[in-house]
Amino acid sequence: QGTMAEKILVTGGAGYIGSHCVLELVGAGYAPVVIDNFHNAIRGADALPESLRRVQQIVGQPITFQELDITDEAALQELFSQHRFSAVMHFAGLKAVGESVQKPLDYYRVNLTGTIRLLETMKAHGVRNIVFSSSATVYGDPKYLPLDENHPVGGCTNPYGKSKYFIEEMIRDLCKAERDWNAVLLRYFNPIGAHESGMIGEDPQGIPNNLMPYVAQVAVGRREFLSVFGNDYKTDDGTGVRDYIHVVDLAKGHIAALKKLKENCGCKIYNLGTGTGYSVLQMVRAMEKASGREIKFKITGRREGDVAACYADPALAERELGWKAAFGLDKMCEDLWRWQLQNPTGF
Repeated sequence: QGTMAEKILVTGGAGYIGSHCVLELVGAGYAPVVIDNFHNAIRGADALPESLRRVQQIVGQPITFQELDITDEAALQELFSQHRFSAVMHFAGLKAVGESVQKPLDYYRVNLTGTIRLLETMKAHGVRNIVFSSSATVYGDPKYLPLDENHPVGGCTNPYGKSKYFIEEMIRDLCKAERDWNAVLLRYFNPIGAHESGMIGEDPQGIPNNLMPYVAQVAVGRREFLSVFGNDYKTDDGTGVRDYIHVVDLAKGHIAALKKLKENCGCKIYNLGTGTGYSVLQMVRAMEKASGREIKFKITGRREGDVAACYADPALAERELGWKAAFGLDKMCEDLWRWQLQNPTGF
């Protein structure tokens, strides 16, 4: 093409969601520039994270990558001097709910200071477009369901959720103060699944914090059984209900968000979910179906900070972004199972 592809900075782009977004960015004709500090990514050949080495194989073209920590202001300044970015997709951050309760300062240091330094560097270099990776945890304990974007935020039950809420507030204040800024804050529900090639997917280090990677590891024989935290919630089968979204649908939502920035949209907030809640036991059954294997589980006590049910009203994103989740539960589980089967120990 005649025009140069737009450069998009992707922070934390070697992670689970980041790597799937990098793939979609290339597919949509953008030129992603990825930074990551390997906190949650495995090193592959050629100084690249293994996830991005595989993205290169899938798309058949090189991905620009630099090892960089978002809390390193000097390195960020240098990076922004080298490239002209049209927008930033910000995924980098610590993300384990349980760990955040144990190590709150780590979460505030990385997530808050990292984002402040990123925003300051963007400002210094005249880059005023950002898509931020937020979370449904900002809603706290649901007052009503499904959760729309007007639901109160800030009653977060853990430091991870609070850090996402604080960052949302910072970006909102920035957009109010400086009218030429555009931001899309995306509140994810529960991303699962993997690219259908089976080459990239979620690769938790250590014991998975999220339900589905754990379920998949039980199915593949890496773990003996699943612990189900609580079966006495006010839900149909007593187990917690969540809105699961295919990671490829989620990634496509980010492409839609980039297009929204082009409209000089100011600060916009959208839920990325399917609008359907599934219980833990429904998810276990769906994964048994996809894998053809029995998944053993034990009921244990409730986990601190867990809510009974949490699912999205995704109508606003459909109306304003023209985006809607396309993949259902069977596809999510089939793709997760293919990834797990082909990569029994992850990357």
